[in-house]
Amino acid sequence: MWTSNRVLAGRTEEAPADQGTVTLGGDPAGVYLGGERRWVTLYAPGGYQWRPRAGDKVLVVKAGDHREAPCLVGRRAESEEELEPGAVRIQGGSGTALLSQAGVTLTGDTVALNGSVTVNGQSLESLISSIVREILASILG
Repeated sequence: MWTSNRVLAGRTEEAPADQGTVTLGGDPAGVYLGGERRWVTLYAPGGYQWRPRAGDKVLVVKAGDHREAPCLVGRRAESEEELEPGAVRIQGGSGTALLSQAGVTLTGDTVALNGSVTVNGQSLESLISSIVREILASILG
């Protein structure tokens, strides 16, 4: 009967995933996907947290029976410095240049740290200093 198809007749089919630009950073985010979508939920691998910034290029997967629930699943990988195959880099910060961002790069048998390193709120340098002082105090009496 024509009335049963009336609800679906006015709908246009959305793509199951789309690329967009973040308009409102944070969680939930706002993303422009041919029109702005607000309250876009963020998803990430377990134990990993991130927040997109306005202007980030992102991938949005549309969930739900009628793709009515957009989910932000990742940010486009952009880097000024190439990674070798198999390498992993985690970086964050507000700067656009790689050197202004804190990060960890894993390459083969190397772990490279960029930025300030703290352990329980204490700088790595002061932590090493206090360990050396304790060792010297125990040796010298």
